[in-house]
Amino acid sequence: MAFTDITTRHTNMKPAARRLPTLRMILDVWKSRRALARLDAQRLDDIGINSERATRESAKPIWDVPATWRD
Repeated sequence: MAFTDITTRHTNMKPAARRLPTLRMILDVWKSRRALARLDAQRLDDIGINSERATRESAKPIWDVPATWRD
């Protein structure tokens, strides 16, 4: 039953609307990545990532929105 709920959640939406990031999403990602780039080593350790991973994530282009943000 839960599986059906998950798969039918977006049935009213057009397929393209589920995949394309909105301007708001892009701005949120940009802000998040800028903030991530400014964190020091202690703060990165607090959230469980290392500086290499933070650098890779913050260097991604703004249109590269995580798939989980599109759901």
